[in-house]
Amino acid sequence: MRSLDHARETCEGYLPGLVDALARVPLAEREAPGSPVIELFRKSRGPALVIPTEYGGLGAGPLEAMRALRAIGAASPSLAVASTMHHFSVATLFTLADSLQKSGLEWALLEAVAQENLLVASGFAEGRTEQGILSPTMSAVPVEGGYRVNGSKKPCSLAHSMDLLTAALTVPGQDGEPELAVLLIPSTAEGITRHPFWGSRVLAGAESDEVRLTDVHVEEQLVVRTEAREGDGLDELQTVGFLWFELLISAGYLGAVSTLVERALNEKRGSASERSAVACRLESAALLLESIAQRIADGAAGNNALAEVLIARYAAQDAINDAGAKAIELLGGMAFIGGDEVAYYAAAYHCLGFHPPSRSRTAPSLLDYLEGTGPVLVG
Repeated sequence: MRSLDHARETCEGYLPGLVDALARVPLAEREAPGSPVIELFRKSRGPALVIPTEYGGLGAGPLEAMRALRAIGAASPSLAVASTMHHFSVATLFTLADSLQKSGLEWALLEAVAQENLLVASGFAEGRTEQGILSPTMSAVPVEGGYRVNGSKKPCSLAHSMDLLTAALTVPGQDGEPELAVLLIPSTAEGITRHPFWGSRVLAGAESDEVRLTDVHVEEQLVVRTEAREGDGLDELQTVGFLWFELLISAGYLGAVSTLVERALNEKRGSASERSAVACRLESAALLLESIAQRIADGAAGNNALAEVLIARYAAQDAINDAGAKAIELLGGMAFIGGDEVAYYAAAYHCLGFHPPSRSRTAPSLLDYLEGTGPVLVG
């Protein structure tokens, strides 16, 4: 399939050998707890994918990263989910690299992410359908030299392989009022423990277990202040992360459904008209995401960009679900019962709908935005 082949070529250009290495691992092992896919990703320099070249990264822009994540999702949906959590975290930080360097942030730690292929897990709120993505799941109490952090993130992808954890939580602002901040926490910090959480075999290779923090000390130099109040709209730092997250998580699931559509086309299931219809529905999702990737690359920001990304994500989600259902029907019952691939990928691509923000949460403000009476809100 032309567009999926192009995505694989893009991934090969940045991460040579990764797609082939993933394909050599049997599906049952590839998507299971303890899967080798995350280490294969690390060895291919995957953690450096979206980090700018001036900071030692591979310099993939939004469009190239979106295509690479599609190729990864076609081979391993678990890795697509896990790597998205890393990419959107580092894209957020390195997009504001100049200002963060001046702020006193421990810059050597961020440089090591690119140079040593460190993996960064996301501690932003996720998992409960109606919970805001920015709602803190941890608490921070000021102590001498920094903060004492308690709380947990569940599920937390990369729970066992992460080198750093980014956590969104509330700290006292300069005026004494609470504000949202992002903390960079080394995974080896005393008080960090992992606990079983993910009970499904679908996406089990993403290591999405619970990460619990008990009296973890975080130095002041590892705190990125956003100057946003809890419940406020997104500020610049959070907006960048949100745009990247929605783009890349959608791309990973686009890859998962692409595997089913590609198989239906290669096996010439159904009539030419039926195959054309399912392929066109899939490509509509790809075109939506590529257009948004280009908008991000061109510097789209602010509330307009948030609205565009949300609209594209929800429309792509519908197209992904439609294309998947049509592909499964074309492949037929014997393909479904003849092995695990069809059933597994069918379950995997549906998981896009579980990632925030939910349609019901954003619907009122999205209507306000479309009617010109208010901003779209996702927090």
